[in-house]
Amino acid sequence: MARKAVAQELSRERILEEARGLFVTHGYRSLTMRSIAKTMGYSHGALYYHFKEKAELFHALVSDDFNMLLSRSHDIIGRTRLGEMAQLERLMLEFIKFGLENPNHYEIMFMIKDPELQQYSRTEKAQCLDLFATVVRAILTKRADADDRIYSAPWSLFMSMHGFISYSINFNQTYDEVKKLAEAHVKYLCEGLLGRTVS
Repeated sequence: MARKAVAQELSRERILEEARGLFVTHGYRSLTMRSIAKTMGYSHGALYYHFKEKAELFHALVSDDFNMLLSRSHDIIGRTRLGEMAQLERLMLEFIKFGLENPNHYEIMFMIKDPELQQYSRTEKAQCLDLFATVVRAILTKRADADDRIYSAPWSLFMSMHGFISYSINFNQTYDEVKKLAEAHVKYLCEGLLGRTVS
């Protein structure tokens, strides 16, 4: 009974938040359920009350993080008109903001190099990219010259945002610190999508 009380006191959310930072700092392979629990000041049994194994814990992290990002994206799309450039700009800025306000989340979602771990985020990552591509293509389909870019443009825009976020994370820059640069970057990318020169 005492063990169950301790497990309930140690919430799923707290485990996920602590483990996220540990995975980013130490890497997936160097951690065990026992080492995660020890860092938190609990026995590993308290973790097993919520997660059967380390892989399940990692997958829960990835799923929660992508659900948070997708929720924000759906909210923006629901409040704006599909096919409008302003919608794409807001979506891109929100993505950059998410990455820089949640660097540990972002690293686990998009910067994990281990092929074995990448499989845990494949479905969620595809959903995120598909949603973004839908917005980009809604803009391009209104243009007569868009056929050759309908598939390449979403990926190019995403990679440009990813580079901006990765660079900023590497230098510990917050969103507030680079907000003006982020806005200019997004404007430049969106103007390029339409084939116009930024003034």
